[in-house]
This record gives sequence, C-alpha cells and structure tokens, in this order.
Amino acid sequence: MPGRLFLTKLARGLLTVWLIVTLTFVALNLSGDPIEALVGDQAPAEVIAHYREKFGLDRPLWQQYVSYVSGIAQGDFGLSLSDQRPAIELIAAALPRTLRLGLTAFVLGLLLGVGLGIVAALNRNRAIDRFVMSFAVLGFSLPNFFLGILLILLFSLHWRLLPSSGDQTIWHLILPAVTLGTHFAGTFARFTRSAMLEVLSKQYVVAARAKGVPRPRRVLWHALPNAAIPIITIIGLKLGDLVAGSIIVETVFAVPGVGRLLVNAVTSRDFALVQAILIMTSITMVLANLAVDAIYALIDPRMRAARSES
Repeated sequence: MPGRLFLTKLARGLLTVWLIVTLTFVALNLSGDPIEALVGDQAPAEVIAHYREKFGLDRPLWQQYVSYVSGIAQGDFGLSLSDQRPAIELIAAALPRTLRLGLTAFVLGLLLGVGLGIVAALNRNRAIDRFVMSFAVLGFSLPNFFLGILLILLFSLHWRLLPSSGDQTIWHLILPAVTLGTHFAGTFARFTRSAMLEVLSKQYVVAARAKGVPRPRRVLWHALPNAAIPIITIIGLKLGDLVAGSIIVETVFAVPGVGRLLVNAVTSRDFALVQAILIMTSITMVLANLAVDAIYALIDPRMRAARSES
C-alpha cells in the first residue's frame, strides 16, 4: 500500500474513533445521571454530591469531555462506576472469553461459508445451489437470540446433550459458537458464490478448461485467488465485528465476556466502561479495514503496479 494512501486511511480511522468517542460521550450524558443509577434515587443528596465529586461529574460537561479525551490519549479510560476498578482492567479480564467464542465462530463460519459458496457456484441453478442459498439467507437473516434459544431448547432441554450457559469447558462453547458462526457462514457463502460466479465466466478460466486443466486446479489456482478480493472485504468487516456480534450471543448463553459486560454497563449507566468497550470495538474495526487494504496491496497486481508507478 502506498505510504500516502496508508496515512490517509489511518487519518480517517483516527477521525472515526474520535467521532465515536464524542458521540458516545454526548449520548451517555444525555441518558441520565449515572450516580442515581449507582446509589439509587432515594439516596441522600449529600451522598449523591459526594459521588459526583469523586468521579468528576460535578464539573461542566466540556471539562469532563476534555479530561476524558486527554485521559484516553494517555491510556487512561477511567474508573468503572459500579466496580470501582479501571475500565480497561475489567475489559482485559473479559476479553479472552469473547475472543475464544468469536474466533471459534469466525473460523467455523469462514470454512463452512467459503466451502458452501464454492460448491454453490460450481453447481449454479441446481438443487444443491438452491439449498446452499436457502441456508445462507436463513443464516444471516435469522436473529442470533432466536437461533440461540432454539438450540438451547433442542440440545440442552429436550435432548440434554450440551450445556446451555457458561464457558467452563469446550462443550459450553459449542452452542454459542454455532449460533454466531451460522451468521458468519451465511454471509460468507453469499459473497463467495457471487465472486466465484463472476470469475468462472472469465476467459482465462474458460481457456483453462479448454486446455484440459483438472477442475480442482481450475477452482483453487485460477478462480479462487481472483475471487479473493470481495471475499477478503467481507472477511475484514466481519472480523472487526467480533465483539459487537457477540453481545447478544453472550447474553443468551450467559458467557461472561465483553458483550455481556457491555450490556450490564449500559443498564447501570457505567459511562467509563461503555465508552472503553465502544472505543475498543471501533479500533478493532479500523485495524481490520487497514489489514484488508494491506492484503489488497499484496494480492492485487493493479495496486502493486500503482505503487511502483508512484
């Protein structure tokens, strides 16, 4: 990736993070007084005043904003109102569970979705193609909470095969990973099928077939690499969406990860914790997009040519 292009995208990413920080700060401060949610609206006025002064909420809003942004620049995301611990410390404790669930679901969805997309493209307008596309539409449109509850009813309550909550063992990981991975698989299958269909009609693929190149080689060495760019695009977007996508799933299956931590923080109006999680999520999205752009520069000859000309 050319240096100027990289700096431009990095600047846009930093601007995006700053906008998210600002909008989140404003929205949370308009949602109500977090101290009342912490101590209760029946608490004495002096107790409320004490906590407001302790957390710096008695200052003008613009001073709170400047103090918060400057703290973020120094790596300080503030104290959790409900837990009285640094927000980043709470996130660090919950993050491994979210990464384990999210990455397992992502790999499962990637392998299943790309594989099914290729099979559907090679069998266009046949029964297997219609079956794969029906699965894809169902996978990305079915709400995670509905699919999760359905799997709990079947595999936990009815058949008693798998646990319905927690993350103590690998068996606890299966149902939430399948729930989240089904959404990823449906999305990847759709994009892979579309990209493969476009490439399979190109002249170089037709010429390879006319020369007698075996079908597996045509697919793996000729078609798939040239169909990779749109697939990588959606992979990058979904990879940056791991934390956001796990919120509902972690709540349904009672997994104590970042998603569930965010739900509890929003409920208790824990400003510092909510803002820290949203900033982390936005940074993940920005880094995923930068990674996708860097991969483009490696696999797309047109971008390499543009770099050499510049």
